[in-house]
Amino acid sequence: MASLKLSPIVDNNSYEPNKICLSLKSLKFNSISSFSGYVSMHGALIGNPFGKPKHCRVSGVRSEYSYRYESKMDPGVDSLEKCSENDDIGVGSPYICRNTHKGRFNDSKRLQDAKIANKRTKGMPGIRRNRRGYKLVEKPLVFDEQNDSASVLGSTVVDFDYVGHELSLEHCNAILKQLEEDNDIKALRFFEWMRVNGKLKHNLIACNIFLRVLGRKEDWNGAESMIKGMVKEYDCELDCQSFNTLLYASCKKGLVDLSTRWFQMMLDYKVQPNIATFGMLMSLYQKGGFVEEAEFTFSQMRNLKLPCQSAYSAMITIYTRMRLYDKAEDVVGFLREDELVLNFENWLVMLNAYCQQGKLNDAEKVLSEMRDAGFSPNIIAYNTMITGYGKASKMDEAELLFQNLRKLGLEPDETTYKSLIEGWGRAGNYKQAKLKYMELTMLGFKPNSSNFYTLVNLQAKHEDDEGSKQNIYDMMMIGYQKSSILGVVINAYEKANRLDKMSSILEGSLYDHVLKNQTSCAILVTAFVKNCLIDDAIKVLRDKQWEDPLFEDHLYHLLICSCKDMGHHEDAITLFTCLRKYGVLNLNIFCTMIDIYSSMSMFSEAERLYAELKTSGVQLDMIAFSIIIRMYVKSGSLKGACAVLDEMKEQKNIVPDVYLLRDMLRIYQRCGMNDKLVDLYYKGLKNGRIWDEEMYNCVINCCANALPVDELSRLFDEMLHQGFAPNNITFNVMLNAYGKFRLFEKARKVFWMAKKRGLVDVVSYNTIIAAYGKNKYFKNMSAVVRRMQFDGFSVSLEAYNCMLDVYGKEGEMEKFRNILHRLKDSSHASDHYTYNILINIYGEHGWIEEVSGVLMELKESGIGPDLCGYNTLIKAYGIAGMVEDAVVLVKEMRENGIVPDRITYTNLIAALRKNDKVLEAVKWSLWMKQMGI
Repeated sequence: MASLKLSPIVDNNSYEPNKICLSLKSLKFNSISSFSGYVSMHGALIGNPFGKPKHCRVSGVRSEYSYRYESKMDPGVDSLEKCSENDDIGVGSPYICRNTHKGRFNDSKRLQDAKIANKRTKGMPGIRRNRRGYKLVEKPLVFDEQNDSASVLGSTVVDFDYVGHELSLEHCNAILKQLEEDNDIKALRFFEWMRVNGKLKHNLIACNIFLRVLGRKEDWNGAESMIKGMVKEYDCELDCQSFNTLLYASCKKGLVDLSTRWFQMMLDYKVQPNIATFGMLMSLYQKGGFVEEAEFTFSQMRNLKLPCQSAYSAMITIYTRMRLYDKAEDVVGFLREDELVLNFENWLVMLNAYCQQGKLNDAEKVLSEMRDAGFSPNIIAYNTMITGYGKASKMDEAELLFQNLRKLGLEPDETTYKSLIEGWGRAGNYKQAKLKYMELTMLGFKPNSSNFYTLVNLQAKHEDDEGSKQNIYDMMMIGYQKSSILGVVINAYEKANRLDKMSSILEGSLYDHVLKNQTSCAILVTAFVKNCLIDDAIKVLRDKQWEDPLFEDHLYHLLICSCKDMGHHEDAITLFTCLRKYGVLNLNIFCTMIDIYSSMSMFSEAERLYAELKTSGVQLDMIAFSIIIRMYVKSGSLKGACAVLDEMKEQKNIVPDVYLLRDMLRIYQRCGMNDKLVDLYYKGLKNGRIWDEEMYNCVINCCANALPVDELSRLFDEMLHQGFAPNNITFNVMLNAYGKFRLFEKARKVFWMAKKRGLVDVVSYNTIIAAYGKNKYFKNMSAVVRRMQFDGFSVSLEAYNCMLDVYGKEGEMEKFRNILHRLKDSSHASDHYTYNILINIYGEHGWIEEVSGVLMELKESGIGPDLCGYNTLIKAYGIAGMVEDAVVLVKEMRENGIVPDRITYTNLIAALRKNDKVLEAVKWSLWMKQMGI
């Protein structure tokens, strides 16, 4: 539509007394249309220089909101029609005009409309009467119907053909306000016109109207930009109305963060909020329970000394709901301290704050003060008191107050009875609670879910199963969801340890709902399983009428896992056995049962399920392999675990997780499979995401004997660089590795690092002592022993054994005897390793008497020789030439249940050969070959 700006220009060459020529300038709007019309300006007729003058007819027609007018040029008429003296037609109104039909009008109708218009336009800007009684139009701007020269927006139209920049701010604001009341889009377009024509400078009214429109349209970014523009561009002095307009819109939508931002912006611009500001914000924070925001706003209100009664009430309510009763009482103190004139709401929230925490004396005092202040307590106040008495288990006082309500001229309402039911329920008085429940229903009120929960709990506790059935029926008739009812009943009977009665309680439509609804069915059977009612659970599962195989599999797995978690393994087996009758074959269920059988040491059953899985063709996943591998480890069958690992490797899609990787490392270490450890380390541990602290510790501990010491050292340094902490075992493993390869400098660094972290133990000292001893660093070994004692550790049996072995083999017999003497004086008892060292050292020197003494001492200790001890004795007898005794020892070993090994026969053959028993030696050699030893 066209939008043109008209500027009157006097043309002396074609001047006529009642005619002014015009020049046309286009305003910046969407489109341009033909211009045809006139403007009456200062009593003169403004004609269209591009067309013929048209006669103007004026009529006023009543509209929905106001009287609106529109004038049109009519050919053949040269002047305005004159109205009667009593007519005061508002054709010059800048507000709204209405089109008239071409031709002449009925005079009586026109007179009637003109009189009405006179009343509606009195006092409006732009309307004045000339000396001859004519009503002249200064600037007809707004139309009610479509006009060719107007921009049409709905039912109300702004005719920009007649809008000039000389309009006053008051005139523009009046138009903007009316357009804003009618349509936001029209208001936004006219506001843009005002901005283009400089009508917003110091115009706070127009800017606030614009903010109101933006708030309704939820254009928050535009509103924020407008606030900034009002200060920087339009030089408007912001007031609280500007922000309250936006706060009203955002609070109405429940936008807490946005409302808080408007308030903070308000403070940043140093605009003082008013009571309405705090009222809106505190009401919003109360609904959502936003404590921190409410506290900040409340403190600002008190600092400004603005007594907003609703803000105090909101703050008390928030604290009470959050059970921050001390803070709620602080706000009550502020109410009195600030000398606020309390309204009825203030008294009620104070009363509720004391009742909720059971401070009935304070609540009664507030009630008395409330009466003294001229407020007559209503039913809400007394219901609050009844609730408070119920929370404090003072139901006699609550009942007395209830009986006196009618004497006070008050009628108990729905809340009264509900509060009494809750109070008597809390007191455990089923009789009174049931009585109030019956009164509630007789009066036509509906009990809420809390009443139902209270009553069902009492019925379960007092074994009123018939009452429970009736209560369930009532709740279903009211319309409560059956699944919710089921949950409440299960919870009540579970608390009363009477869940076994659920089968008799559930009947009719509720039980049908359980059988048809898979969620409710799952809730019930889970409760049965949890309370070891396996038969009841199986009955429900057998009678169910819903079909959902996937949900069913998950449910069965959940039930078995519940039994496992509670330690009810027998129930899990019973449930599994029953489910198998219905053809349930689920990998997750089988794996869980394998784990359960393993924990019960029923490894044969676990292996049977594993074999059944393999024959069924079900492809195992990573979790299944993990469970089966751990089953074999628990049973002590490392060979079986390795077989499962080999089977897992054949499935290319199995990617072990960190837990399975650690299990694999430990199994290969215990089996001494260093080649597989190396292969797993270099191929299976390339994923950087699996390297955590536990993985580093596990790899170092398990691969210490498989990896080169340089790689082990690099891995240890990498662990430290990543910020992970080695554990005590890792430190000891590194000490052993460095000691074995004579890297004593690194070993010392690791030792002091462990000591600094408090992770040095006896094993650490033993490892260092053994490393120095094996490499014949006797001084260092002795120094470590002294350091061990200095640090508060007693010299261990392992350290004594190490020193005995080292000194004995090196021929340091004086030191050997000294260590042996210290060992006997200590609290340590010699072990097999000690006796074997003594036998070996004495035997090497041919001291057969000492060997016999050690053997006698060994037998007297009750432990007897072990395989290594017998092998050492055979070697010693051979050195001493006691071949027959050596042969007797082999026989003795077999009698004692000790199976000779390759070393036994090797030592025996060596003894025979040394003592010229060659034939016997050959016989034993042939026998070894025949036995495959």
